[in-house]
Amino acid sequence: MSTLTHTQQETLLGVLERILFFNEDNHFCIGELKTQSPSETVVVTGALPGVQCGETLSLKGNWVQHPTYGRQFKILGFESKLPATVYGIRQYLGSGLIPGIGKTYAEKIVNAFGEDTLTVISEESARLRDIPGIGKERAKAIKKAWDDQQALREVMLFLKTYGVGTSLCLRLVKNYGASAITVLRNDPYRVAREIHGIGFKTADKIALNLGMPNNSPNRLDAGILFALTELESQGHTCTDHETLKTEAAQHLDVDIQLVEERIASLVQEKELVALPWDNLLQRPQLKTAETRITRCVREIAQTPSALPSIIIDKAISWAQERAGFDFAGEQKLALEAALSNKLSVITGGPGTGKTTILRALVDILKAKKVRICLAAPTGRAAQRMTETTGAYAQTIHRLLKFDPTTHGFTANSSHTLKGDVFIVDETSMLDTSLAASLFEAIPHTAHLILVGDVFQLPSIGPGNVLQDIIRSDTFAVTRLNQIFRQKGRNDIVLTAHAILKGETTLPTAYATIDKIIPRNDLFFIKATTPEECLETVTQLCKKTIPRYFPKSSQEDVQVLAPLHRGTAGIANLNQTLQRSLNPQKTQSFLQFKVGDKLIQTRNNYDKGIFNGDLGTVTAVNTQDQTLTANFDGLEVTFERADLSDLALAYTISIHKSQGSEYPFVVIPLLKQHFIMLQRSLLYTGITRARRKVFLVGDPVAYAMAVQNQKSTNRQTALYQQLTS
Repeated sequence: MSTLTHTQQETLLGVLERILFFNEDNHFCIGELKTQSPSETVVVTGALPGVQCGETLSLKGNWVQHPTYGRQFKILGFESKLPATVYGIRQYLGSGLIPGIGKTYAEKIVNAFGEDTLTVISEESARLRDIPGIGKERAKAIKKAWDDQQALREVMLFLKTYGVGTSLCLRLVKNYGASAITVLRNDPYRVAREIHGIGFKTADKIALNLGMPNNSPNRLDAGILFALTELESQGHTCTDHETLKTEAAQHLDVDIQLVEERIASLVQEKELVALPWDNLLQRPQLKTAETRITRCVREIAQTPSALPSIIIDKAISWAQERAGFDFAGEQKLALEAALSNKLSVITGGPGTGKTTILRALVDILKAKKVRICLAAPTGRAAQRMTETTGAYAQTIHRLLKFDPTTHGFTANSSHTLKGDVFIVDETSMLDTSLAASLFEAIPHTAHLILVGDVFQLPSIGPGNVLQDIIRSDTFAVTRLNQIFRQKGRNDIVLTAHAILKGETTLPTAYATIDKIIPRNDLFFIKATTPEECLETVTQLCKKTIPRYFPKSSQEDVQVLAPLHRGTAGIANLNQTLQRSLNPQKTQSFLQFKVGDKLIQTRNNYDKGIFNGDLGTVTAVNTQDQTLTANFDGLEVTFERADLSDLALAYTISIHKSQGSEYPFVVIPLLKQHFIMLQRSLLYTGITRARRKVFLVGDPVAYAMAVQNQKSTNRQTALYQQLTS
């Protein structure tokens, strides 16, 4: 259906009464405007950055006739004035704009000061204490919130052409206060370095629009470091000189010789480190992290053990009797290596007995009254470790204890952890920085046992720690190849191992959902178009899984998609599933609703939640503009400035699912996902399921993924350090 537009541009003057919808990212607003002449309420639509209810707006635009919603005013440009009438001021303050002033206090303040209200708040805030219920602290808080709001308004108007959303503008104001505009004007590249979410490209647009020369040293340096950061986002901890030079020149659109000169300067200024291998360049932080890893694993491996005497053969026999069955040869070798070597690695796919080994290890060490520390990168992986071993496990972040006052971990090389044996599961997920912090906090006398699956996708952050440690051939490594666990997960385990072998034979495929046999573990439902795939995934989540498995809940089902964009990509799947599974109306200031599944998209040490953590929205406070969510029992409240770190999690990427297991996994798989289709991705997705896997898509896409063994080789310097 089309929207009919009257092409003649008009000017509309009035007070913004209600905001019906507001998009945080592009400031698109649907609101109700009370016009002055004639006095009527009309619907207006368009970009309105920084506006609040009660403001007087002068809008330029056209009248349109929407086929569904009727007559609307389409905004092409606007000017805004703070409200001057008592009615407008009351609307403005009562909209929840300023924390501490709801409708009740707005009424009291406006009744006391009338048309002078905004002047009083701005210039004579001490007078607010004349209002019953407003003391010194509340008056100060209102004044600060007012100043921040004015700064936010300036920032939003300044950035409105750069696609910077409200949450990021709030973060700028939180960081720089009233100086935010000054910082943006003087050094936009500083903002890109210091504010997560505002990248080089946005800063570069601002800088160039402000007249900064294309070849200025500041711009060239920022572009080079941005190119290196982009490579780090692909998992590399370093890069060769030629690649960095080429990538930076392309981003900057300048002569490569200029980049060459600035790289030399950055090395001289110690902003970059030139490594002695293969003409590699690296940021100092990652160079330090890889050096710390190398030093720590060597010292752990070489320091004599503090364990009590253990007769390994007898200990293994005792563990077998306790388990009620004989261990396989590989499992015995893994136990022997873990007990006799200070540092050892156990690696293997699903069903190869890693859990049996861990349980036996814990039993043996407990019997010897050894202090054991169990840890994993994610809360779900730690919880699973606790369930399978019967011993307490925790996340690595919790084990190391983040100190918000120092922005570092409490446990470190000066204050090492208490323990004799440290067992870390899901170590394929360990990135370079976290691995360095963990290994540094482990006492050198302790044993360190790393457990993981090298066939899974590598860590989200830069590095390839587990692979590099194994490849260095310096430590004891046990590779588990024999499959044991087949009962109850036969299809999932066998299909996962078939994928590793490159077998493209499709699991049993079903033409439609209603043909599936619920007792099976793995289903492939054909859907060759993105639209058909989207519809099938939605039906599975909303109707099919709840019908066949009535004891399941929404939290038990996780959709894992290979790609963010497209009809069957993460973004559109999330919006579609939110509408289908949680159809209640959204709040005007954000996209999330009570009951929504959320994912945290970056580490927030202050709040104790980390990149990839999943939660559920439990409360939305429109007056304070806060959101509260439950993350595995931890209640966390987010201010509006924090919301850009959250995303819907009805669908997440397969990368983000690492270290987690879900009872039911749904994976869309289409040829349109070809950029991401690779063997390790499909293998990781399938092995996230505890009970059932539903693959929805094109059989050709399945074969493409299995055949594509080329996952991006990560460039790191850890292997060179370990072997030099």
